[in-house]
Amino acid sequence: MTPDALGELIRSRRTVNDFRPEPVVAELLLEAIELARWAPNHKHTEPWRFHLLGPETVAAIVELNTSLVAEKKGAEAAAVKRQRWSAVPGWLLVTSARGDDELRNREDYAATCCAVQNLSLALWNRGVGMKWTTGDVTRHPRFAEIVGLDIDVRDVVGLMWYGYPAKVPVSKRKPVEEIVEERP
Repeated sequence: MTPDALGELIRSRRTVNDFRPEPVVAELLLEAIELARWAPNHKHTEPWRFHLLGPETVAAIVELNTSLVAEKKGAEAAAVKRQRWSAVPGWLLVTSARGDDELRNREDYAATCCAVQNLSLALWNRGVGMKWTTGDVTRHPRFAEIVGLDIDVRDVVGLMWYGYPAKVPVSKRKPVEEIVEERP
């Protein structure tokens, strides 16, 4: 891949909110995970885990989220959210190792975020979009039960929705001059 092609891949990648219904083949997702694991990580801890979520688990998460939205925003908002979430073709949970050393936890979380970026770019390169969500549902104790997660051992980094984009959002970034500070 040329530097120009890499730059175009990075600049063109978008968070996708609307997906076409057809599923992504498992092999393509596993290829992207294979690339994700090459992210930099402190002391070679490889703290990430990729949890493939099947239809029963997804349905339970959708139900939990629907009830949380209903409590906060009412039945109508919950119904809209249920419909939207139920239409997502692919679900992947990404977690990071958790231990007693807070510095190591922070480093491992950061490394796992790098792995998620690799995952996102690898999928985008193959025409698959992704949304990285960290909403209230991922912090709810019932969520950990649904996905079989021991929160003393693993941190949720995000719930990844993936699929073929129904539409690709337009995005802008601040000019480089606005985000770079020089120090003497």
